[in-house]
Amino acid sequence: MDTILIVDDNHAICQALGLMLELNDYRVLTCHSPEDALGLLATQDVDLVIQDMNFTRDTTSGEEGKQLFYALRERQGDLPIILMTAWTQLETAVELVKAGAADYMGKPWNDAKVLNSITNLIALYKLSRANHRLERVNHQRQVAIADADLCGIVFGSGAMQRCIDLALQLARSDVSVLITGPNGAGKDKLADILHANSPLKNKPFIKVNVGALPMDLLEAELFGAEAGAFTGATKARIGRFEAADGGTLFLDEIGNLPLSGQVKLLRVLQTGEFERLGSHKTQKVKVRVISATNADLAQDIAEGRFREDLFYRLNVIELALSPLNQRTDDILPLVQHFIGSDFSLSKPALQALLHHRWPGNVRELENACKRAVLLAQSHVLTEADFGLAPVVSVVRATSHISAASEPRRLDQRQSDPRICGQRQFDPQPVYVPSSIPTHATFSDGSERGQAPSANEAIEVSREDIEAALKQHHGVIARVAKALGLSRQALYRRMDKFGLDKS
Repeated sequence: MDTILIVDDNHAICQALGLMLELNDYRVLTCHSPEDALGLLATQDVDLVIQDMNFTRDTTSGEEGKQLFYALRERQGDLPIILMTAWTQLETAVELVKAGAADYMGKPWNDAKVLNSITNLIALYKLSRANHRLERVNHQRQVAIADADLCGIVFGSGAMQRCIDLALQLARSDVSVLITGPNGAGKDKLADILHANSPLKNKPFIKVNVGALPMDLLEAELFGAEAGAFTGATKARIGRFEAADGGTLFLDEIGNLPLSGQVKLLRVLQTGEFERLGSHKTQKVKVRVISATNADLAQDIAEGRFREDLFYRLNVIELALSPLNQRTDDILPLVQHFIGSDFSLSKPALQALLHHRWPGNVRELENACKRAVLLAQSHVLTEADFGLAPVVSVVRATSHISAASEPRRLDQRQSDPRICGQRQFDPQPVYVPSSIPTHATFSDGSERGQAPSANEAIEVSREDIEAALKQHHGVIARVAKALGLSRQALYRRMDKFGLDKS
């Protein structure tokens, strides 16, 4: 409930205003002098002040109200203040409004006007305070990132920012972290950040791809082996846990670990103890374990492929990394990083990059950028250089449009092996957004921030319009909707092609 402070030496005024505000679900505080108001403000949280301009009998100058106003401003600069007086003076009103007064009203007041002003001012006050809090948080975040080692990670999305913020927070502790996300999304980069910003950053950091370890050598790789423990073991070797003692061990693709290995891993996580293969001597290590997987471990637990107790040992805190197509703001910064400053993007290439689903995530994007740089015929990269098809602005499936004029259908694009992850063909009209992000570098030298509207970007031929007019019997509203255009955009194209609008 919002709190309003009423400052007026007239008790009847305080009662009348207070009753009106309480009936409208406001919490009301009242006082009758500037001194009491300042004392109350020091002990109470107030969302708005309604103050009189005169507090001494036979005084109409408004000087007391001005002094109170400036005192309130000094204590709480953004607090909304409504000035109310029976002796309105234009000069005083202009001066105080310029100084930050939210409103200036005369007595008697209009209830509806007062309530409307209060509602708007409190909403703006809360929004302003929320913005200030957000600015402080962003400043603190930028300071933290400026001092952190981000291991060369490139990003631009809020989702990735939050993930990195959490990783930096977790880096200070020694708890086990499970990083989840699809292949190629950057899980190993998050592991690097966790170690590089931890107190163990100067200690060993050992990475193990569990999925790549042979089943018969898994135990020897993780825990070591004595000479003669198996055929070909001519000398003792240390395992990954022993090598990481005092530091960090990163177990990638942990979901591929067989059940037999899970039991032994659980023991070393619980106690820090293990034996080398072929030895009865128990060794003890202290290792921080970071693991990663693209598997649904909860489903694997339900199906008996992964131990639940091991899951909770590994997953003290989870870092969930989204696929690249869910953080599209990362695409352009990554592309610019991969292609370097010697190349720029054409507008169709930019559209194709943002429209592609990237099932291989950042790894696929990096490979596409390497391909583009190698195959480029100029310093302006096209969608063909990336192995992508151009984005179709309008896709229609009407049977009476000629093959020569019909835009390429999505089902035709599905057959192109270069385009994976695109949406399936839909027999209904599908309109692909053609908006251009404003932060890209374009080959034609257009200024940043000058992106065409969606309607202007849609290319429609004369034959398309004629076919749609015939299909919808000339009803402009239906024709515009079918083509994905506004009426004004449709009229402009009809004028361009000399088509009758009647």
